[in-house]
Amino acid sequence: MFSRPRLLRAGDLVRFDGRLHTVAALEGTAVRLVDESQLPSVVLLAHLLSSAGFVVVTPASVRAAVPAAGALEGLPRRVVEKAEWWQQHLVEMLTGRPLDDPHGPVRGEYDPVLRSLRQRELAKADEFAAAGRPVSLALIQRMRGRFEREGVSGLVDPRLRTATDSTSRADRRVVEALKKVVDEQTDRSTVSAQVLRRRMERVLEAEHGVGVVPLPSRTAFYRLLAAVSSGRNTLGSARTRRSLAKQPDGTLGQLTAARPGEVMEIDSTPLDVLVVHDDGTVDTVELTGIVDIATRTLAAAVLRPSTKAVDAALLLARAMTPEPMRPGWADALRMARSVLPHAALVALDERLAQAAAIPVITPETIVCDRGKAYISDTFRSACQTLGISFQPAHPDTPTDKPRASYCASLG
Repeated sequence: MFSRPRLLRAGDLVRFDGRLHTVAALEGTAVRLVDESQLPSVVLLAHLLSSAGFVVVTPASVRAAVPAAGALEGLPRRVVEKAEWWQQHLVEMLTGRPLDDPHGPVRGEYDPVLRSLRQRELAKADEFAAAGRPVSLALIQRMRGRFEREGVSGLVDPRLRTATDSTSRADRRVVEALKKVVDEQTDRSTVSAQVLRRRMERVLEAEHGVGVVPLPSRTAFYRLLAAVSSGRNTLGSARTRRSLAKQPDGTLGQLTAARPGEVMEIDSTPLDVLVVHDDGTVDTVELTGIVDIATRTLAAAVLRPSTKAVDAALLLARAMTPEPMRPGWADALRMARSVLPHAALVALDERLAQAAAIPVITPETIVCDRGKAYISDTFRSACQTLGISFQPAHPDTPTDKPRASYCASLG
């Protein structure tokens, strides 16, 4: 597996350009920073991580609290006030500074450098007791753990965070039977709601006996089916339904590439157009491209009747080779006319003198699906020869290479 730096998150305290900054937000490849004078700035993530003297000051286990927009939205006011009260005290206990003054002086009893976590927890318990609001040490530790794992939303009672799915008033036996039917429908051909109702009835009869469980009315069944199958396309296209079922249950993680070429993705897609091939035949073609995660650059692309292993291997070489200007191309497309440091690059490679304004990126890690062209010995050998780490995605998991899949779908 490829290595990657620890992820930056909103609220991190970092040292950059000789000053302390707080990470206010991360937007694509850009990072919004606020320095000690409350002056905002925006810097590219790759530039930030590669800058001399850059360091994350905030320990990995302690994060300055930045309330997520909408994290407490829709909750009762007293619940929000209680969560914010806990947040104020926990941030002070973990960082030594008040939430509203993250760069102020550190309180001695909560200084993470001088006092252990347990000593700070005991100090906070004594503070609560002195204020006439005693809180047990066990509760402080439990709330602290939830806050570190889930943020401010973890300070809310889980029962209040559970969204209803319109099935709370229905017989749980009916709900469980219908969920089973909907789950089994994923890989089957699409049928009507009435067919699903009859299947649900058979499941109930098999598990509880004939006539034991009262069946919902037709209208109630339709409402229940809509709630249970929400977002699963149960009554729609079977292909879409199977594609949705392959999506991960939780939120996707964030992969941060610190430099161009650290992680690149490759994918192919058939184009819905007809072309005339060299032999005069008319047929469709496939577009295969490599996308760099750090810069969001399409490093190389090729059109072929069908992508072979040798085409994918040559595409790696094309990403690492200057693209020469072609006859008929406008002079404005030359690398010499771009914002790239052309003079310095020509000193390294003379071929760049006549190159087009396409960046040359050397892949360090390539992520691909399990298509025949990519898992072939030819493509693997090419990666090994070029010193590229080969990382195939999980089977039927396009979210492992979302950028290349998205670019392929646009093709």
